[in-house]
Amino acid sequence: MTVTDIRPSSGAMSQVLEVDTRSQILETAERLFRQIGYTKTTVADIAKALKMSPANVYRFFDSKRAIVETVARGLMSEVEEAAAAIARKPLPAAERLRELMTTVHLMNTERFVGDEKLHEMVYVAMTEKWDVCHAHINGVVSLIGGIISDGAASGEFQVHDVRIAAGCACFAMARFFNPVLIAQMEDHREPTIAQMVDFVLAGLGYRAPAASRT
Repeated sequence: MTVTDIRPSSGAMSQVLEVDTRSQILETAERLFRQIGYTKTTVADIAKALKMSPANVYRFFDSKRAIVETVARGLMSEVEEAAAAIARKPLPAAERLRELMTTVHLMNTERFVGDEKLHEMVYVAMTEKWDVCHAHINGVVSLIGGIISDGAASGEFQVHDVRIAAGCACFAMARFFNPVLIAQMEDHREPTIAQMVDFVLAGLGYRAPAASRT
């Protein structure tokens, strides 16, 4: 087999280059959002940093809003991926739920609230109810619902409607999940995240497994 035989086609190469350029645009946009702020960053700024024309950026994203939403979705997806990894752990449901809720809170606090300029973007996304926010919330609710379903099946949780229970659990944790509320309530020391998770577990009728009670 010759080198030519294994060389990717021009079409495949073009696809790779397009994916790479799209990723570079998003990485550059996120960096500029952190440095100068989401509202002050223009498509021209992103293009200049990449040494390309604004027209080339618009080949991949039809507007600044499209770039912002994709950056936001990427950041939120990382939180969902961390939560999903916890949900898959071979642990009792209550332990997984506690770890998942604590992790979501810590990631949103460290990544969004701790970064004032990035928080501006998240604030607008949340207050304007962007689709990416709905998708993120639904993803987290689904993961929590899966854990509650496992807990109900094992007898750890006493719930009649998993869907309603998952929605109530997420609503109860809004002050710890929503970056806007986290920032607004940062001076309020109580309830703590641990106390709030205890409250949610009690609401789910949590019963420790028999082995834990002996």
